[in-house]
Amino acid sequence: MMADMQIHGNMEPLGSALKVKAPAGQSEGGSFADTLSEALNEVNDLQINADKAIEDLVTGKSKNIHETMIALSKAELAFKLTMQVRNKVMEAYKEITSTTV
Repeated sequence: MMADMQIHGNMEPLGSALKVKAPAGQSEGGSFADTLSEALNEVNDLQINADKAIEDLVTGKSKNIHETMIALSKAELAFKLTMQVRNKVMEAYKEITSTTV
């Protein structure tokens, strides 16, 4: 029965895919530009991994469609998150530039 079924997921939190660590010799409060650059590199790596997974599936090197779909979903989610961050930064920029001192 459905009531008896328990679901135990080993899913990572949504933000863990883009977890940015401070570079060696730098405190946790690194510059915004460095943090943003590292996050964009993470998103790019996820997209590259997804493309590689698709290529492997199409060429027959991999028969695991589940891993391919997971890689695609991670890349899609990371890209959507990146776009939302960009939108919020642009909104903040527009608000700051329209504020009179």
